[in-house]
Amino acid sequence: MWGLVRVLLTWLGGWSCVGRLAAPARAWAGSRGAPGPALLRTRRSWVWNQFFVIEEYAGPEPVLIGKLHSDVDRGEGRTKYLLTGEGAGTVFVIDEATGNIHVTKSLDREEKAQYVLLAQAVDRASNRPLEPPSEFIIKVQDINDNPPIFPLGPYHATVPEMSNVGTSVIQVTAHDADDPSYGNSAKLVYTVLDGLPFFSVDPQTGVVRTAIPNMDRETQEEFLVVIQAKDMGGHMGGLSGSTTVTVTLSDVNDNPPKFPQSLYQFSVVETAGPGTLVGRLRAQDPDLGDNALMAYSILDGEGSEAFSISTDAQGRDGLLTVRKPLDFETRHSYSFRVEATNTLIDPAYLRRGPFKDVASVRVAVQDAPEPPAFTQAAYILAVPENKSPGTLVGQVSAADLDSQASPIRYSILPDTDPEHCFSIEPEDGTIHTAVPLDREARVWHNLTVLATEVALSVHQMDDSSAQASQVQVAIQTLDENDNAPQLAEPYDTFVCESAAPGQLIQVLRALDRDEVGNNSRISLQGPLDPDANFTVRDNRDGSASLLLPSRPAPPRQAPYLVPIELWDWGQPALRSTATVTVSVCRCRPDGSVASCRPEAQLSPAGLSTGALLAIITCAGTLLALVVLFVALRRQKQEALMVLEEEDVRENIITYDDEGGGEEDTEAFDISALQNPDGAAPPAPGPTARRDVLPWARAPRQPWPPGPADVAQLLALRLRGADDDPSVPPYDSVQVYGYEGRGSSCGSLSSLGSGSEIGGAPGPAEPLDDWGPLFRTLAELYGAKEPPAP
Repeated sequence: MWGLVRVLLTWLGGWSCVGRLAAPARAWAGSRGAPGPALLRTRRSWVWNQFFVIEEYAGPEPVLIGKLHSDVDRGEGRTKYLLTGEGAGTVFVIDEATGNIHVTKSLDREEKAQYVLLAQAVDRASNRPLEPPSEFIIKVQDINDNPPIFPLGPYHATVPEMSNVGTSVIQVTAHDADDPSYGNSAKLVYTVLDGLPFFSVDPQTGVVRTAIPNMDRETQEEFLVVIQAKDMGGHMGGLSGSTTVTVTLSDVNDNPPKFPQSLYQFSVVETAGPGTLVGRLRAQDPDLGDNALMAYSILDGEGSEAFSISTDAQGRDGLLTVRKPLDFETRHSYSFRVEATNTLIDPAYLRRGPFKDVASVRVAVQDAPEPPAFTQAAYILAVPENKSPGTLVGQVSAADLDSQASPIRYSILPDTDPEHCFSIEPEDGTIHTAVPLDREARVWHNLTVLATEVALSVHQMDDSSAQASQVQVAIQTLDENDNAPQLAEPYDTFVCESAAPGQLIQVLRALDRDEVGNNSRISLQGPLDPDANFTVRDNRDGSASLLLPSRPAPPRQAPYLVPIELWDWGQPALRSTATVTVSVCRCRPDGSVASCRPEAQLSPAGLSTGALLAIITCAGTLLALVVLFVALRRQKQEALMVLEEEDVRENIITYDDEGGGEEDTEAFDISALQNPDGAAPPAPGPTARRDVLPWARAPRQPWPPGPADVAQLLALRLRGADDDPSVPPYDSVQVYGYEGRGSSCGSLSSLGSGSEIGGAPGPAEPLDDWGPLFRTLAELYGAKEPPAP
């Protein structure tokens, strides 16, 4: 029979709570071995309650939080209580004999809110379970030990200035780590500690709102609000935490612009060009950013004509600039009004307007030295051509704007009149021609006239920056009828022999270099003789047609010269004559030229008689020079020829090839130039030359095996020189001492007289035995030398 399990709960501080856990446990009855049928249990042997322990409770000894007891335990000491699970043995300990449960250290609910343990009663001797194990929970009871905190603080918020009351600024949120389900430990209430009366906070939600209207950023831009969160519903004894909220008022366009002064005065020199900055104007606007952007304008028409105003890059200042050139002599000052307006206007704040302001501006024009001013921006003058030098062309005029009495000096820049065609009077600016002008050579003359102030005082004379101005003067050369008309080109044409009467030969065109002549009529007229061979018909358009007459032209070898008379219709009319050359040619059936007369072929086309005579004279002169040169050359050759009776059979060859001197005996093979009969045969193989570099040469032609004539010798030597690639590319002059055979006198050359070194000279042959041909030579060389003194 199951016993009743009694559970004793002892609560420290008098707190207690009882709960029941019941579940069927059929298997336990069978394990006890009870006879009879198994009984269904209606309740567990453990009637279990939850245990509670207050957090943060600390004492000198372990605190008893409860006691376990089973009806099986009869006080005999045979029952042992065991405790397992979370914290068993460390945080929670149980007395095995009595079942008392103690907590050994202080607990923190925020770290762990409950502990799940397993209790069991066993036999002390055999450790046999006396009761089935059962699970129970020990909950840590919360106390108010955690103050509220703001995890996202400190806060920053922005709200537009001039906002209405109750405008939401920001919501702050605090967290309390205590148990919200137990008591009021986690019930928070929000209040404003600092920031009143400007802001308020909702006690339950923490929403911060504006508390007063029309907060002005220009008065105070930033507010520091301190918000407090207190638990225990805000009652006494609750814990609290605080945070700061920095509230910044954002700008709105609630302030109109305002000029700090009602009158602005500026000055500008009269020489300042358009776009020159005169001054700056700024209308003050305490707003920020786009709410402070300005637009400036000039209200009065007087100022808008001479000046303009614009906004700078930052959009705050007004830039007053010159719009058109100023003149101190015309106007000394300008007065006008300037308006400044906000570019962005919020309709919600129109009641605080108008968002614009007006100020007066006075600009004084300062006088400055100015160059002379011409009466015209440019001058266009005209003068007829062919006028004598000194002809008046026109006049330019300039004045000193600073002083009307100051004299002006005029001059022409030399670069604009390099031919010095014009002159100008320095005092009054009148322009005259310096040379006769020719319109056909140049129609327009572009001059630059310089006007310079004349110094009136020593101070002005020392001033190097003399005031001067320039003006362009264009002078047109007017045309006069001074050029007679002439043919457009020299005409040299032909006509076929078979041409029919009245056939068109050539269209003659005329031109007139005069300007008027080109636009007027030019007449052309041919021979007026009724028997003329050709007819000229005026086309009345500056051209004429050259025609064959009704009767054919008589046969003629020479070309026809047709006179043409031209005249214009100018005032006065000018005339000129020209000649057209017409050749009579034989033509093919298609009209092309087959041949013309010989005279027509020999006569250069378009050449006058004077030119033909000059050409003939030059040709005759050249022919005479050629004949004279040939005659002189022939006379020289005859003078150099030796008379037959004075022929001494000696060839003298002169060459200008300079050798190595008297000691150079190896440059040429002298022995080869002697009698080929007496010369030693050449050594086998090519003979090396010492006067040129050793090049590979062609094999030399061998000497003839026997006696040879001079012509054959020369031919062999010439062929060897031509075939030898090692010789220089120019002709070589060689001296041959061999005279050939057949002379009874032998050789007269002195090259072989001393061939035997150290030998005594042979007996002299009497020169008188040579005959009458060598009498002169015997007289020169045969006379005895006079005795030595």
